[in-house]
Amino acid sequence: MGRVIDLLIKNGRLYDGGGNEPFCADIAITGDRIESVLPANDSASLIAEKTIDAKGLSVAPGFIDTHSHSEFTLLADNRAEGKVFQGITTEINGNCGLSAAPLYGEAFRHRETDLQELGIVSRWSDFNEYFSLLEQKGLPFNFATLAGHGSIRASVMGYGDRPPEKTEAGRMCMFLNDALSNGALGISTGLIYPPGTYADTEELVGLARSAKDKIYTSHMRSEGDRLIEAIKEVVNIGAESGIAVHISHIKTSGKKNWGKIDDAIALIEDARAKGIKITCDRYPYTAASTDLDAVLPSWTYAGGAEEEIKRLKDKAVCMKIKREVIEQHPDDEYWKNITVSSVNLQSNKWMEGRTVAYISNEMGVEPVDLLIDLLIEERLRPGAIFHSMSEDNLRKLLALPYVMIGSDSSARSTDGLTRNGKPHPRGFGTFPRFISRYVRDYGLMSMGSAVHKVTMLPAETFRLRERGRIRDGFFADIVIFDENRIIDRATFDEPFLRPEGVEYLMVNGIPVVWQGSFTGRTPGRVLRHGS
Repeated sequence: MGRVIDLLIKNGRLYDGGGNEPFCADIAITGDRIESVLPANDSASLIAEKTIDAKGLSVAPGFIDTHSHSEFTLLADNRAEGKVFQGITTEINGNCGLSAAPLYGEAFRHRETDLQELGIVSRWSDFNEYFSLLEQKGLPFNFATLAGHGSIRASVMGYGDRPPEKTEAGRMCMFLNDALSNGALGISTGLIYPPGTYADTEELVGLARSAKDKIYTSHMRSEGDRLIEAIKEVVNIGAESGIAVHISHIKTSGKKNWGKIDDAIALIEDARAKGIKITCDRYPYTAASTDLDAVLPSWTYAGGAEEEIKRLKDKAVCMKIKREVIEQHPDDEYWKNITVSSVNLQSNKWMEGRTVAYISNEMGVEPVDLLIDLLIEERLRPGAIFHSMSEDNLRKLLALPYVMIGSDSSARSTDGLTRNGKPHPRGFGTFPRFISRYVRDYGLMSMGSAVHKVTMLPAETFRLRERGRIRDGFFADIVIFDENRIIDRATFDEPFLRPEGVEYLMVNGIPVVWQGSFTGRTPGRVLRHGS
């Protein structure tokens, strides 16, 4: 009698995650692990409770989203359809300085509006409490997180524009060490957002030293006018602290900065040649997305949201803000490239999906006046999409062997609380778009190299043990897709359209997508550092 297993995947074209060419093999799964990878037809003696005939399909480790923002949306709606139908089995969260914990003091109060909008009634302060809530809710994929510097700083000293006092610096290290001991993979920074924008390099180096056996990721101080200086700061943090560093959503933002691409790449590769561990991630689109108030000068954020709104309402201060915005962006074309993606007030819903230039013209006001008025009326809540990048530069970056793929998006579904506004289509399209457009159609790299970029490479970079490979004994996180048919369907006008081509998705051996349909299973786990 043959050996009994839970699941047999046979006849597939196997990409094992190592960057190799595909080969024909069968996979035996028992429990949450890959029991064995067998030469094709060597599995005839196995007795499987379920069998997938993957003939004509590609089998790969589940995709790892290296840059996600699902901390809160997963508590609101754990279906996460936008991610699972892309083939994602693991997310790295806590990016850009914002993480689910620690949340104390001003950091806790600042998050209240987000939680209320998503209907989240539970509250927490540290990662242990937060992870317990996630596990109670159930996860369709694995969840890992960084500790956000912004969350740590705001928990200790609010949103003040000043350096930390010695005792405050000590408390920040304490909060970071607590987060790391509870499983955070490292530390992230968001250096264009408050309060991260107020931190100097010395502060960041000090915290990075506390996490030097882990990783430091950064939404840098600039991705445009001061791009080179920002990369140098990241390199310096890596050199001074000894930590592995990672540049989030690397880009050259603004047409006048597109020509900096070669210098930026040369700077990174010179650092790598000197032994500094430096990697990056990027999404396969030429538009970015963040809060609309990111257009404002950083000094306007000091003290938190209420203080920012007071400045916008103060006529004299507001005039100063407007002058600085216009000086920074004198070209009318700038406003044609910013689209309002989300608002809260029903009376403003017509603005979603419209450019600032269009809305201001309809209302008969100057774009900068519309900006200020809308931020006041919506209490800083509007989201925006910024069309500011070069397609040629995007292809250069995606082709680099140390650049991974990250959606820079939260997990959303096609209905319910997380279907709101007109968000960036990357939330539903990132990985199918990378594979279909840049690998299959443009031929930037082989499919084996592409699979490596979204599986083994991020697993090694973020130290996810026994994941990212199809190998005996590894966790059974597996995607089965049609590489000739996989494609993104989400657009800027219709961002909630599911992609096509992912036929099966296994997370820890349990099917989350089966024959192209969502199973509703939640086998995902919280992945703590070292686990």
